[in-house]
Amino acid sequence: MTLVAEETRPVGSEEAAPAWALKVEGLGRIFGSGGAEAVPGTGPEHDTVISPLTGAVVAAWDVSFEVAPGEALGIVGESGSGKSTVVRCISGDEQASAGAAYLRTVDGGLTNILSLSPAARRKLRVDQVSVVYQDPAAGLDLGVTAGGNVAERLTAAGWRHFGRIRERAGELLTRTEVPLVRMDHLVRTFSGGMRQRVQLAKALANRPPVVLLDEPTTGLDASVAAGVLDLVRSLLEEYGLAALVISHDFSVIEMLTNRVAVMQHGRIVETGLTDQVFEDPQHPYSQRLVAAARG
Repeated sequence: MTLVAEETRPVGSEEAAPAWALKVEGLGRIFGSGGAEAVPGTGPEHDTVISPLTGAVVAAWDVSFEVAPGEALGIVGESGSGKSTVVRCISGDEQASAGAAYLRTVDGGLTNILSLSPAARRKLRVDQVSVVYQDPAAGLDLGVTAGGNVAERLTAAGWRHFGRIRERAGELLTRTEVPLVRMDHLVRTFSGGMRQRVQLAKALANRPPVVLLDEPTTGLDASVAAGVLDLVRSLLEEYGLAALVISHDFSVIEMLTNRVAVMQHGRIVETGLTDQVFEDPQHPYSQRLVAAARG
């Protein structure tokens, strides 16, 4: 596995870096037996994710998309539609049953990261792809200070100078609106919104080219969630990151994303520009979602 700097690949050459930062092809995740044999009889046309042949749950199947640098792609759908499963497979929290995913900064986008060893997948989480979870406890060590959580990500990337690590952690916490006076406080003493801000600082510590946001404001009070969303949007724009945003909340998707994919029963049923899909949805399921959200 080779990390490739974009500027080392001449534009127009056969080895020029691809236009996308993240590419997913035919991603699938099946819980249970049967493998691909479990897929027939599932999906939107059958109104179920449960295989009539094996009883397995086809949580996601044949999911494909690309996200460019500086772009945010949203995935919406009801609970159980498969959207979070897609994120977990890309991040390595789940083992995909089928398909491929590529990062253009890893071997120039030629290596399927889903096929890498668990150790190699964990290494990617240091500075290539970060996850911001719905529950900050999944992305933070609550028994460590705010600064210590950020420092953990920096030291994993090879930072060794204590002073520089602390300075960088302070910069990130300030950027994510965590007061420096709280830098040495245990994260378990923070509110939910503050924990989410620390998680953002940690996720962005090494400027990963791809960030996965899985229901980043669920469980937060409306005013707190609005502040977190403002912060996320400004950081994505400032750093030019490629982002995949998972949410059941249309307001989150509208605020953060350029394009959106709608998932139902583990399949993508519609894709398009966010405003176009929300204003004029074409698929019957998308139409029902939009009507429910607007109602």
